[in-house]
Amino acid sequence: MTLGGANVWTNFSYGYRNDSPSGWLLSPDRSILVLFARNKKSPRNSIRILAHTYYANYIGEPIAIKSSSQMFLDDAWNKWHDLQLEGWTFEELELPESA
Repeated sequence: MTLGGANVWTNFSYGYRNDSPSGWLLSPDRSILVLFARNKKSPRNSIRILAHTYYANYIGEPIAIKSSSQMFLDDAWNKWHDLQLEGWTFEELELPESA
């Protein structure tokens, strides 16, 4: 860290910051989940986001994959915001680790 320089990092946080949409969104009727995750193989100048759509059980947990798609970062943010405007909610879910 250089004092007074252009590249100064701090330990202060002014809210939740995410470079890309990440996590689970659950449909209003609780039947569909969409997992947004960054494609780690995409280059920094062309970030791609994976959107995995799952069928959900009665308590809102994924039970079977429906489809997967890949989109550019701007399109992913638009989809993320549009779904939330339609009543989709952010969920804190973790998939079980495979052996």
